[in-house]
Amino acid sequence: MTLGKTGALALVCIAGVVGAGTLVARGQQVREVSISGSQYAFSPARIEVQRNDVVKVTFTAGDMAHSFTIDNYRIAKRAWAGQAVTFEFRADQPGEHTFYCNLTQDDGCRNMKGTLVVR
Repeated sequence: MTLGKTGALALVCIAGVVGAGTLVARGQQVREVSISGSQYAFSPARIEVQRNDVVKVTFTAGDMAHSFTIDNYRIAKRAWAGQAVTFEFRADQPGEHTFYCNLTQDDGCRNMKGTLVVR
């Protein structure tokens, strides 16, 4: 059986749509977390998830632009004042991971820190 040009194109289009999301295996959870960065602090400053959870983060910057950065997961997301950014990652590294604001516009941003705990 051959697909032909039309069938092959349809298969590529379907694969692109299916591949666009995060696949969640049986037994894993999507953990939705809302975090705000305002007045040089994260709220909440501690997030706890289970290993291999898919973590969907909505990060909102309040008073000024801030970032949400976790080096161990190669995450660096910026949100402008009053705006939000949403992203996902798989929490596959157990332990405690520091998240912080990587913007260095002033000392307050450099001191913004929190902890992601993966159990």
